[in-house]
Amino acid sequence: MKKLLIGFIVATVVFIMLMYWSLSSTDKNNKRSELINIENVNSINFKDYDSVMVAATTLYDADEVKILMQGEHYRDVWAAPIKVPVLFLDTLFGGATIIKEGGGKQTHSLKLKANNGIMYTLRSINKDPQALVPEFAKTLGLENIIVDGISAQHPYGALLAAKLSETLEVLHTHPKVVFLPKQKLLKDFNTKFGNRMFLLEYETESDVNWTDYRDIITIVETEGLQELKLEFGENLSIDKQGLIRLRLFDFLIGDWDRHSKQWGWAVQKKANEYLAIPIAGDRDNAFFDTDGIIPSILSNENVVPKLRPFEDDIDYIEGLVYPFDRYFLLNSPESLFVNEALHIQKVLTDDVIDQALLVWPKNIIELNGEEIATKIKSRRDKLLKYARALKQEVDNQGELDQPLKGSEDLNLPSHVMQCFECEMKN
Repeated sequence: MKKLLIGFIVATVVFIMLMYWSLSSTDKNNKRSELINIENVNSINFKDYDSVMVAATTLYDADEVKILMQGEHYRDVWAAPIKVPVLFLDTLFGGATIIKEGGGKQTHSLKLKANNGIMYTLRSINKDPQALVPEFAKTLGLENIIVDGISAQHPYGALLAAKLSETLEVLHTHPKVVFLPKQKLLKDFNTKFGNRMFLLEYETESDVNWTDYRDIITIVETEGLQELKLEFGENLSIDKQGLIRLRLFDFLIGDWDRHSKQWGWAVQKKANEYLAIPIAGDRDNAFFDTDGIIPSILSNENVVPKLRPFEDDIDYIEGLVYPFDRYFLLNSPESLFVNEALHIQKVLTDDVIDQALLVWPKNIIELNGEEIATKIKSRRDKLLKYARALKQEVDNQGELDQPLKGSEDLNLPSHVMQCFECEMKN
């Protein structure tokens, strides 16, 4: 027993030493996009360029100890240079103006309005996770665990997710990678947003219809849809088939972060009836790849149950079920889940998945395209099992007893707060 105790103490000390060694490899929390073959960015007239070679960041470069403790992740992808078009606001879709600064806890973003009336957003590819770092982590010098954890995100995962979405005929925000140089129209935003890579995509809230659907009266986020529910009552329903297809697609691509603020809805009017068609936004965590000792501990179902790694199989489906699912899909027929799983399996063939990878530059495909495609195919083959498990878990958890994320200030009546079709059911 004494030997076991000594062994445990030694192992603990070694673990702590290796952990702090790995954390001390960098004291930086953020690092901008890095232009290739351009030494002095301030002397360049980017109007002379239609594109540039740029790497997302080398912030996540790591030695062997860091890789052991914090994982390999997508470090090589973040540091790989790719050719990116240069974007100027004065020529974007005939001219675009900044409406306001947005962004969540990690992403810096600018909301834009083009001359065609459509709303767009520029979402930073580089993340700033400072808002996610708890005080105790800063005190103990563990801040880099969270900062470095961004390397588990694929910087261009949204592009592949969008390409596969097109095959499945589900709505997405059409993200494109762009380089935004400093420019007059950025004004006070030049310091924070100038000379950086972004995803340019449609906003999930718009008065102008940017989808291919006809008779769309508005595009709203989830809290806006709930307000419309108060106005239209039973005349407003959601496209459950489309939502289930998208949620199963989330499982397929390993996107574990799908709370209610990640969604938009295109509201279609037909006579006196309204149908809300779901739009998947924010694909930052698609293909989220965790390895290494520390991330493996954190992603354990008993530690952070919603932090699910992108592996060949889903080992804890309960962690992927959100209040959002219960709100919109409670008591839905199992046949809908089964039919959508079978549809996805039929449409996303091996060839379709392999061809979708071509949305990435060749050097990015070579780094981990084959591995990602293999995992997608493995999950696709098990999708029927996931579909039934999703249905069961949603119904087991039942109606909500608190508002959805983002809807806390709406002061909704109980029948609208608990589930979207509670009024119909009652």
